[in-house]
Amino acid sequence: MNKVAYIFPGQASQYVGMGRELFEKSDRVKRFYAQASDLLGDDLAAISFDGPAEKLKQTLFTQPAILIHSLALLEILGKQLPRHAFAAGHSLGEYAALVICGALAPEDAITAVCNRARLMEAACVQKSGTMAAILALPDDKLDDVCRLASAKGVVTVANINSSLQVAVSGEIEAVEEACRLAREAGAKKAVRLEVGGAFHSPLMASAAEGMVDCLDKLVIRNAAPPVVANVTGRPVTSAEEIRRLLVRQITSPVRWRETMACLASEGVDGVVEIGPGKVLTGLAKRDMPGVALFNIDTLTDIGQVLPVLAEQG
Repeated sequence: MNKVAYIFPGQASQYVGMGRELFEKSDRVKRFYAQASDLLGDDLAAISFDGPAEKLKQTLFTQPAILIHSLALLEILGKQLPRHAFAAGHSLGEYAALVICGALAPEDAITAVCNRARLMEAACVQKSGTMAAILALPDDKLDDVCRLASAKGVVTVANINSSLQVAVSGEIEAVEEACRLAREAGAKKAVRLEVGGAFHSPLMASAAEGMVDCLDKLVIRNAAPPVVANVTGRPVTSAEEIRRLLVRQITSPVRWRETMACLASEGVDGVVEIGPGKVLTGLAKRDMPGVALFNIDTLTDIGQVLPVLAEQG
């Protein structure tokens, strides 16, 4: 492999038991969990390791749990990871990408994501909403669907995950109308997701406003190497631009399809997903054909994947 990119998962990749062995392996990882627990007012380690699943699914806990899982892997991997050309993360995963590229300290990323989770959960309470997955509907037809469904309320494209999978987000009645219209327009599937709110939509505006104050208090450095930003699907290195995009990210679509296209166009031929699950490498299988794909989620994965990366690098 000539160019490697590290990618980091977002919400919906969590599972009960995640991170337990990583916690037991490192004192600094234990401090990551302790920091988050202090900020959240609850024991994040216990929730991650023992559940219940319904509590782990709550935005307040899901986001920091996934972030810390990724950061724990980075801490244990240390300098064993081969050099990378780019990093990217899906929604909250972008914070882990910024850590590996030197733009954020791990502790500051934890502070940011704990605040982000709290603000987004509060926004869900203030303005109820939902999301839906739309499969195999062309972009122009999906735009028409959202435009027509907006007669029922706010609805917008939220996650452009792959060439086949897109999520819409907004007010419940409008999202349900978008599902109906999408099926009529020929979508293979259009179904509401089990989420707590309308993420990556204008209904998250209050959370975006709150993140301005939070991020202003944190040190953000230039990223080296670049991070491919969710909002633009393009590489970013400037600390000032990173700060702006992290705020915009909360109400803007996650352009993951464009992120993968960007990595491919830059000559990336190896992608390693670091964190719980295999959601992102699953998406990359279709949209980045011919690229070597790896997952690092557990200590076993570290032992299996590192030698392969070293050999191919």
